[in-house]
Amino acid sequence: MRMHKQHLSMFSVESTAEMAAKIYETMTHNLEVARRRVRKPLTLADKVLLGHLHDCESQELEPGRSYLSLRPDRVVFQDVLAQTGMLQFMQTRRDKVAVPTTIHCDHLIQARVAGEADLLASLEENREVYDFLRSAAARYGIGFWQPGAGIIHQVVLENYAFPGALIIGTDSHTPNAGGLGACAVGVSGADAVEVIAGLPWELLYPNHIAVYLTGQLNGWTAPKDVILYVAGELTVSGATNAIVEYIGPGARTISATGKATICNMGAEIGATTSLFPADERMASYLKATAAFAPWAFACSVISAARLMSS
Repeated sequence: MRMHKQHLSMFSVESTAEMAAKIYETMTHNLEVARRRVRKPLTLADKVLLGHLHDCESQELEPGRSYLSLRPDRVVFQDVLAQTGMLQFMQTRRDKVAVPTTIHCDHLIQARVAGEADLLASLEENREVYDFLRSAAARYGIGFWQPGAGIIHQVVLENYAFPGALIIGTDSHTPNAGGLGACAVGVSGADAVEVIAGLPWELLYPNHIAVYLTGQLNGWTAPKDVILYVAGELTVSGATNAIVEYIGPGARTISATGKATICNMGAEIGATTSLFPADERMASYLKATAAFAPWAFACSVISAARLMSS
């Protein structure tokens, strides 16, 4: 389920249909400008990135060379980098974060004995850290996921990701959200702090790699076999400074969680991130997990599909 957590903010920390609609409206405007300037077809990754440009009129747009100034829709912190992140953010003297932000307490929990015992041990060992992060979250309008509430990249998939969203996170598994059509990138703590302080995020304009899928999984095959095959072809660095897009009729046969598995392992080939286009599988997942207006989330997928295919 899409769960609730502690937050206090001038905007909603949650992902809502209204938020998605506003993002798509901005993307539509930015892409009109980008298409006029680029004068060539855009890939899915292009549409998401260029749709989030800070200044679409003057931004240089050369893949592999230009540094894009982008406006992410969401920032997520794991509990290790959130500590220095909050200390740095305090120096800005802002009253609230500039974009929807969440802190997820999962990295400090060490696997030693068993789930419950390890959680209790972490609560005792890291009490001061958790108390600091909880109070900082309440002070600056940040969502707070306490220890035991879930692993950061899965929580993001289940509660915040949707097609076309641009998400950055201080966790290497952030690309997991590509399973729901989000462009989700793992970043440093410094990058994350700049965005929550209201500054654009700079990214080297990624190159493009398309994986065209046909047929469907059968027998003992699983989504993981797809990315393992791709990794065998590209090796550990073959997708460096590139976004991998999974397209074709075969992509539409894979479940949203299966897509997430494939995107999650994109880090193993050096990819900036990986993503799938919006489809009915994503709509079904969002409809099943959204606590607020499930039908509206499904409609957001249809809106995203239209925007990304135009």
